Amino acid sequence: MKCALITGGSRGIGKAICSQLAIDTDYHILINYNSNEAAAKETLKAVEAAGNTGEILGFNVTDAEQVKSKLDTWQEANPDALIEVIINNAGITKDGLFMWMPQEDWQNVINTSLNGFFNVTNYGIQKMLRNRFGRIVNIASVSGVKGTPGQTNYSAAKGAIIAATKALSQEVAKRNITVNAVAPGFIKSDMTADLDEKELKKLIPANRFGDAQEVADLVSFLVSKKSSYITGEVVNINGGIYS
Repeated sequence: MKCALITGGSRGIGKAICSQLAIDTDYHILINYNSNEAAAKETLKAVEAAGNTGEILGFNVTDAEQVKSKLDTWQEANPDALIEVIINNAGITKDGLFMWMPQEDWQNVINTSLNGFFNVTNYGIQKMLRNRFGRIVNIASVSGVKGTPGQTNYSAAKGAIIAATKALSQEVAKRNITVNAVAPGFIKSDMTADLDEKELKKLIPANRFGDAQEVADLVSFLVSKKSSYITGEVVNINGGIYS
């Protein structure tokens, strides 16, 4: 059984990715969630409605021991299963001006995006190397490419993910493992629900926010065999706002 693991797969971009991979691939979809089990179950329904199989896996990507124990338990129950695809999508924002930023807001954002990437990818990379195939896609952000005021913590975390993508891709390329990042701009989701879309879309040449589905289509391409010569890349998907 070949599997694709999507962290933060219960809502928004993560949910769209789970659904699209269910349509485009034969992978058994592993939907990771942290707190919202009901939303994860809805994502699973969407995966099954697409005619594919999946299951939900609850763990906090920031907790290295929990990640390892949950995935070990899953692997023991599925000894023949192989995680060929990892989509590091879990992330949070705690926006605010840097001079007033509590240390906790800095730490939590870095922990989720950056340490979450390490905990999940480090768990799966050995098996990918032994299997001589893998696809790792890291969901970064326009904030990690250009920096966004009020998001110094998020920009730092996503900028680090981009640098990690470029370095890791070079380490594993000989084993047919690609590592790429996708950097969305303003995408309609829970994370952007409080933003003033009418004002912000004036900054976007395409004059609109993107849809999670558009990001999911790009991720699906990067997971496919069609993208096997693309690695270490950061693909901006932002309506022309900045790249």
